[in-house]
Order: sequence, then C-alpha cells, then structure tokens
Amino acid sequence: MIVPSIDMQDGQTVQLIGGREKAIDAGDPRPIAARFSRVGEIAVIDLDAAIAHGTPSPNEGSIRDLAAQYPCRIGGGIRDLATATKWLDAGAAKIIIGTAATPELLRDLPRDRVIVALDAEHGEVVVKGWRERTGRRLTDRLAELRDMVDGFLVTFVEREGRMGGIDLAQTREVIAAAGSARVTIAGGVTTAAEVAELDRLGADAQVGMAIYTGRLPLAEAFAASLVSDRPDGLFPTVVADEAGTALGLAYSSRESLAAAIETGRGIYHSRKRGLWEKGGTSGDTQELLRIDVDCDRDALRFSVRQRGSGFCHEGTRTCWGNDAGLTRLARRLAVQIESAAPGSYTARLASDPSLLRSKLLEESNELLDALAASPRDSAAITHETADVIYFALTAAAAGGVSLAQIERELDRRSLRITRRPGNAKPASKFSTTRESEPAS
Repeated sequence: MIVPSIDMQDGQTVQLIGGREKAIDAGDPRPIAARFSRVGEIAVIDLDAAIAHGTPSPNEGSIRDLAAQYPCRIGGGIRDLATATKWLDAGAAKIIIGTAATPELLRDLPRDRVIVALDAEHGEVVVKGWRERTGRRLTDRLAELRDMVDGFLVTFVEREGRMGGIDLAQTREVIAAAGSARVTIAGGVTTAAEVAELDRLGADAQVGMAIYTGRLPLAEAFAASLVSDRPDGLFPTVVADEAGTALGLAYSSRESLAAAIETGRGIYHSRKRGLWEKGGTSGDTQELLRIDVDCDRDALRFSVRQRGSGFCHEGTRTCWGNDAGLTRLARRLAVQIESAAPGSYTARLASDPSLLRSKLLEESNELLDALAASPRDSAAITHETADVIYFALTAAAAGGVSLAQIERELDRRSLRITRRPGNAKPASKFSTTRESEPAS
C-alpha cells in the first residue's frame, strides 16, 4: 500500500532531491497530515534531527502533535535508546532508525514497532546523508537485521526525488533478503501501477515527491492495489464511527474514493444514483477520518465522524437501529450540554462546576466503598462504576472533550514503553473525603 511521506525542515514540509536540493516547500505539515492519514500510516521524517547531533530540532513540537492525532512512522535523528523511547512514548506507531540500528540497540526495543532505514546506491549501503559509501551490500545488511525488526525502509538513492520509476528486479532481491520483515520502498515510485506491483510483491511504497507534484494523485495511489470480483467493479464499504461501531454498508468506486480522500467527506457510490455524498440533503454529514483495506484488498472500511441523527435513512444512528453503551451516552450528554436542555441534570452539572466536582468525588468514594465492602458484589460495583463514568463523561463533555478524544489518548498511552510507578499523589493535592451536594 501507499505510505505518504512528510519530510520536515525548519518546521515546514519539504521535498528534497538527492537529500540535498530543496525542490518543494509545502508549508504547514498539519493539514497535509490530516489529508494523508485518510489512507493509513504516514511517515514523518525530521530532516533537521537527522543532520544535527545534540541540537534541539525545530520540528519536535509539531511532530509530537502529529503523533498524538495520526498513526505515524517517525524517523530522523534516532540514534540511541533514549530518543527511540521518547518517540515510542509519544505515540509513534513505529519508529524508523537509520545507521544507529545495531543489534545491541534493537534488542532493547519492541520489535513490532521498529523499522530500520537503509539507504543504498546501486546496491551498496551509504551513510552520512548519502555522502559516504560503506562497502557493505544492502542484501547482507537486510539479512543481518531482519529477525530483530518489523520492517525495513529501503531508499534507492540514485532514484530518490527524481521520479524515474523503480527497479523491480532490485526490489525483488530486497524483499527476498528481508525475510518476514515487511519492506517499504522509497525513491523513484511515480505511478499507481508501481504501487500495485509493489503490493503484489508484498511491499509498501513510501512516496513524497510524486504526490506533492501531482504526478501521482494520492487517491489513485491508494486505490491501485484494490481488486473487485463484482461485475460493476465496486468495493463493499463498511462505514464505522470513531469507536469502530458499524453504521451501515455502502459501496465505493474509484471515482467516489478519489472524491472522499480529496474532500475528507463521506462520499460513496450509490448503485441507483451514482456518486453520493452522505448528508448532502439530510444534513447528517460525515467527516472522513481514515480508509482501511481488508486483507484481500477487495473491501473497505470508512472510519467517519458522523454528525446529525445518524447514518441510516430511517433516522437511526446505524442501519441496525440506534447504538448503545458509552458512545450513545457521550453523544447524549454533549447534546444536552450544548442545548442547555431545560430540566436536564446533565446541563445543570455542566453549568455548576462545584456540584460536578462534589458528585465526582462522592461517586468515586461510593465505588471504593463497594469494592471494600464486597469485592465480589458485581451488581454493586457495576452500579457505582456506571455512576462514576456518567459524571466523568459529563465533566469531559462540559470541557468540550469527546469520548473519541479520550479513547485516542488511552490508545496513545497504551503505546508507551516507559511505565510510571503509579503511586498516589500527595493527599494535599485533592480531597478524599465525602462531600455533600450543594443545595440547588
């Protein structure tokens, strides 16, 4: 599949030719990342950190923001365990390590989150910004490290930034040498056909210059690997919300995919009407967050932020009726707070911070009391936990925070490899005593 690349220099998105000559300055990386992430993981490369040694990078803050929002492969200047750990803890889906990728360093890192970058010129590994030859064959280096990493990022230096196409014979040799580690090829990929051929061989294509110049449209590159066994050539598309709850089934064509990816909206192919944008007439619009391809490359999943009453034309959240659980609760709380619904206890809590604080403390203590009284009393624990969740989600909604944001933060924390001791904070920082509810 396609892995779009964001190369950063002095806080901006750039594209270099041969690693030296700036050909494109694309500006702020944030809107670019929002667009690129619709097709999956993105590569974010800190060029300043790659060049400098010990100097703070001007790109670090922006890269942290990107890693907190999107699935990123972060590379550039990762030369030691501390830097590798920093980016893994920041939420990087994977880190990319270059010349510092020694067996000693790799043994201390989670294999499934490490990609080793190898730059080669005519089959020989080169280092120090492609300026120094090593005398080592690329295939030998792949064989040496393949059992210690999840994948390799291989750049063919003689083709990088020149949009001259890929060398398939060389690529096949690289894939064979990498064993079970998945290879991502950079340098020279310019056509959708090349992306499809790499995918068929079992490799991904990391593309920068061809996308930025418009030679290879992002949607075309994404769709290149798709196959359809339907006479109409359409792709069944499961539409899901941010929590992964299925909202319904639609169909996509290559045309509708291009429109969805470029606009960031829920656009599909209706078998009766052709190109169709969800919410175009009802107002129940969708923001497209990401498209995933299934293992057989013949079905899609659209992850969307659904607005309005829901996805179904009958006015329900899903085509199987209304949803339930935390997602339904969080949406209801947000509506009640936004509308300041008369008589709504939720709206009252949101407008009275002292009451909300008091209730959170009260319900938390009641949950602890239930656990202390009878650790196996599932009914009591369920009841008290539900109370705590209600008040916590109300506090979040009052602060303009969605359940999806909370889930994303939890997902980011799950990627941390540095664990805190988790000790209690000093008692003076908060009250553990039960507080009575203020008079209304």
